[in-house]
Parts: sequence; C-alpha cells; structure tokens
Amino acid sequence: MKRLKKIFTLKNILKGITIIISLNLLLSYLCPFIRPDSWEIIALFGLAYPVIIVCHLIITIIWIFINKKWALGLGIIILLGGNLHFRTFTIGGGDDSNGAAEVKIMSYNVHLFDLYNSDPEQAHRNKDKIIQYVANENPDIVCFQEFFHQDRPSDFVTKDTLIQLLETKDYHERYTQYKKGKRNFGISIFSKYEIIEKGDIVFPDNQPTFNYCIYADIVTPKDTVRVYNIHLQSIRLQKMDYAIFDDKTKKKNSSGFFLVLGKVKKAFPVRANQTDKLVEHINNSPHPVVVCGDFNDTPMSYTYNQFNSVLTDAFRNSSFGIGKTYAGKIPAGRIDYIFHSDQIGSNNFVIQDENLSDHYAISCSIFKKTE
Repeated sequence: MKRLKKIFTLKNILKGITIIISLNLLLSYLCPFIRPDSWEIIALFGLAYPVIIVCHLIITIIWIFINKKWALGLGIIILLGGNLHFRTFTIGGGDDSNGAAEVKIMSYNVHLFDLYNSDPEQAHRNKDKIIQYVANENPDIVCFQEFFHQDRPSDFVTKDTLIQLLETKDYHERYTQYKKGKRNFGISIFSKYEIIEKGDIVFPDNQPTFNYCIYADIVTPKDTVRVYNIHLQSIRLQKMDYAIFDDKTKKKNSSGFFLVLGKVKKAFPVRANQTDKLVEHINNSPHPVVVCGDFNDTPMSYTYNQFNSVLTDAFRNSSFGIGKTYAGKIPAGRIDYIFHSDQIGSNNFVIQDENLSDHYAISCSIFKKTE
C-alpha cells in the first residue's frame, strides 16, 4: 500500500501527464510529413496541435518551479518543432511592392449566403450583409467557396448583384445544379480583369464529392496570373453533429463524438489525394499562380505542407499573430488560405472581423516582384 502511495504521488502523476503531452506534441510535428491514408490517426495530432502546444507550455512553466531539468527538457522538445510553430503564429512583414501595380485578391467561403437559415428574412439580411461587405472591400479578384445562385426569376439574387456592384469583367464558376428551383451550388471566381483561359480540375472518380477546384488565367496589369479557387474535401458535419461542441448541451453524447471523429478521419485521406492532384497541376502551370480557398485543414497537416513546399503562404508572409478563419463551433483555427508563386509578392493580409458566415473572408494585395 505504501509503495502504491509512493507511485501515485502528485509529482509522479504530473510526470505521467507531462510525458503524454510531450509525446502528443512530437506526433503533431510528424503530421505534415506523413500521408494520412498511411497512418490515419496521425492527422488528428496535427488537428489538435494548438491545444497540445498550449498544454505543453503550461506544463513547462509548472516544471520551472518544481524541477528545472524537466523544464529544460520540455523546452528542448518545443525547439525541436522549429519553424513548424510559425505556421500557426507568424510575424511576417510582407514584401515591398516598390511601386509595382498591386492587385487585391479575396477568398471567402460564404456558406451559401445563409440560404438555409430557418428565418427566411434573416437569410436575406445576412446575404445582403455578405454582398455589401465584399462590395465595400472592393477586391479586383474574388474567389467564393460554397457559392449559391438561383437562375432568374429569384428573390435570392447573388451573382448578378455581385457583378453589378464589383463591376467585374469576367467570371468562372462550377456548380452542382438542381433542376428543381434552378439552384446552383459550388465555387466561382469574379475578376475585374480579363480572363483569357479557364478550366477545372476533376477529383478522382472513386471519391464522390461536392468539393471542387477551378482555375482562371487572368491578365493583371503586369503579368498573366493563374488563379486557382479550391474547396477541398469537407468533413460533412450535420446539424446534430455540432451538438457535441455546444457548451449549452447538458448531456454529452459519447457515441456522437466518435461518429464525428470517424467523419474527420475519413476526410483526411480524401483531401490528401485531392491535394496531390492539385499540386501536380500547379507545378505545370504556364503562369505564376495564386491559390485561394477553403482547404478544410490546418497548417499542421499534410495538405498544407504540400502547398507550402512549392508556394508562399501570404498570411505568414504578410501578417502578424494567430490567424483564425473558421467561425463555426469547431475550434479549427486557420483553414482558409492564399498561396502564391515566388515570382509574386504579397502584403496587407487581412482577416475579416465581422462574423457573417461560418468562415471569415481573407484578402491581400499581390504584385509581380521586380527582377
């Protein structure tokens, strides 16, 4: 009995918790470099990285007052993460345009303009607020995910209003179309500059999805740029699934938690396959590229790492702090991105303040770097 009491002292329990947290952090470091279909569970550690690193920092501070050798060891584990930590927290100063013509580009998952709000009047108000926000920001190029428009006649007008307010010359779109009600659900690119070529990238046939990728070659003032608009595989949570993230829910449903966890795990390998196909297409682009979209994945993921290995993350290049682009109940953090080729510079990265969708709009200025 005395021996058991010795084992279960507060200090030993703290050591056990410390080892578990440290192992979780080390596994999160591996996440960007391992395909999730080869080891599904690894992706979850990358998803949980923000929580893990906060716990690790707290436990390190505690050990400073108990045992400095343990604190030093924990500090070394943090240092092992190196630049990986700066995927979540950044201090980028941006590029100097040196007088080059700047193009403002925006990416925004508009969540169907709140079409399915239970209050139709509120849906119209939210739709109008989203459109007005975009009009006030006045981007030269804007990429929408979860875009919706209904063929006329309709009292829920989106596309035509945006074209009029933004005075866009050209646009490109891809939809899942429903004949009933002539409704269109998908993604779109609106541009004030001329689009000289457009296309889409079809994801593998064995992966049925409502997620898409389209691209447009746009003649900007200094160069032709290929803009990709990407909406990668969603987790597809239903309304009932969000109950497990609701603090007001009195009874936590454990079976619901594991159901959601299963959906999360299932989405990772699909996104990995979509990502590989997209990166291959990007590498063969005849023009410098800008990639916008909702990746549904965090910076500590295989998906992010594949894009980051060939392109520059505009947020990290030209922003400061911790970026949060998902406004829903899941603590997903930054899952919307603007990437660009090395030949392109970026500055003034902005994340929307007002919550109008389940995502915040992101935007930045891009320009051709001087030789």
